[in-house]
Amino acid sequence: MIDLTINRENLEQNIRKARENSVIIPNFKQMRDPDRYVPERIKEKLRDVGLWDVNPLNLFRITWKNEPKMSGGLYGGPNFIELPTGLTGVDARIICMVGKYFPTGCHKVGASFGCLAPRLVTGQFNSGAQKAVWPSTGNYCRGGAFNSKLLACESVAILPEGMSRERFDWLSQIAGEVLATPGTESNVKEIFDKTNELRTTRDDVMIFNQFEEMGNYLWHYNITGNAMAEAFESIKGTDGNFAGICLTSGSAGSLGSGDYLKQKYPYSKIAVGEALQCPTILNNGFGAHRIEGIGDKHIPWVHNVRNTDMAIAIDDNDSMALLRLFNEPAGKAYLADATGMSDEEIAALALMGISGISNMLCAIKFAKYYELTGRDVVATVLTDSVEMYHSRLGELRETQGEYTNINAAADFAASLLGAKTDNLLELTYTERKRIHNLKYYTWVEQQGRRSEELDDQWYHQDRTFEAVQNQTEQIDALIDEFNDRVAAN
Repeated sequence: MIDLTINRENLEQNIRKARENSVIIPNFKQMRDPDRYVPERIKEKLRDVGLWDVNPLNLFRITWKNEPKMSGGLYGGPNFIELPTGLTGVDARIICMVGKYFPTGCHKVGASFGCLAPRLVTGQFNSGAQKAVWPSTGNYCRGGAFNSKLLACESVAILPEGMSRERFDWLSQIAGEVLATPGTESNVKEIFDKTNELRTTRDDVMIFNQFEEMGNYLWHYNITGNAMAEAFESIKGTDGNFAGICLTSGSAGSLGSGDYLKQKYPYSKIAVGEALQCPTILNNGFGAHRIEGIGDKHIPWVHNVRNTDMAIAIDDNDSMALLRLFNEPAGKAYLADATGMSDEEIAALALMGISGISNMLCAIKFAKYYELTGRDVVATVLTDSVEMYHSRLGELRETQGEYTNINAAADFAASLLGAKTDNLLELTYTERKRIHNLKYYTWVEQQGRRSEELDDQWYHQDRTFEAVQNQTEQIDALIDEFNDRVAAN
């Protein structure tokens, strides 16, 4: 469970600092349904605030329901797109939640909020004396640094040195410290090693490790799960069936939305994706890959493996090929001719970053394996957009040359329509237990967790994942009390 023990001395300091910086903290109810619950006085002020502005009011834009505009927007329905069947090659309807319209252009600002807010309003984190450390393969540390800035906290961002230049350029403007660790997306242990070094050598830091922080899981369970359900309900018609979610495992926090959706739609399934070049889930394997935003060589502590139905591996060559197909002029022209997609539909493909493309491919393989029909709906997430990867497109042009109509035809046929049901596994009880047991090597041997805690996740979900789900109202009450005290004279 999320520790909600109160530290009175630190809490008083946090309240004073929040008052000095005009900080008001949204609760989960407001993030789920902002149009209904965000106060009118805050909505009015948001009309003059840009989506990425370093302004505490943007805490109230940590929601899937922002108006899709870069400045002055308020709220509407959940941001999602439905992919044309001419693009996906399957009859099933694939809906993609759009992360671009969060502050920072990525939903990870929500996951990091879910980790920081409970510790801030309980006083476990001292915003005046401690720096919040955000270990990540990219977007989570961006979200954490942004939230820290909005909440008047100092931050330390940790990410692999091989991540895209856009991430480092932006972090240099927001985070107090930026630490680059060896490797790329799959080098998560090196990130953990750096956090452990900070933990043992500095007394001014608190680690917010997304891979083990249950606030990450809880935010997605509440906010992403609700948004996906609302998106499905808006399109399902008279006989629509929610078939499941397909999400690559970065921190695995977003998979918490699947737990919510299974409770609401009991026959739905949860599929977890990973890079074929680093098949940890499928084959206890290792390696390096280019799908930025997902991490490997371990199973995140917050992944509810027992509730997961399928594992799917995506070849990173396919993700990179489609990044060019969706964004190069020749690729967009080819798609218009080959699929009959409208200009608006083709423009929407820029809402997919590399991990979003991988999520889409997971959904296509899932739909083919289960032979889904036109009444079936599969949901996934576009964590960020192509705006984080223009430098990668430039690198691909340098190494592969100009992108032509022939390249587009080949990539569309091989990497999209050619997606097969290979490199996936429908999980039996035994397979789920095997994957769950992999947590031992990271979390017990390396990170100091107890084996009894690991067993509890498998045998006693009522006091682990389900118990966390039930903490929402308690956290909301703590946030409301914090805000009341900040506002008091």
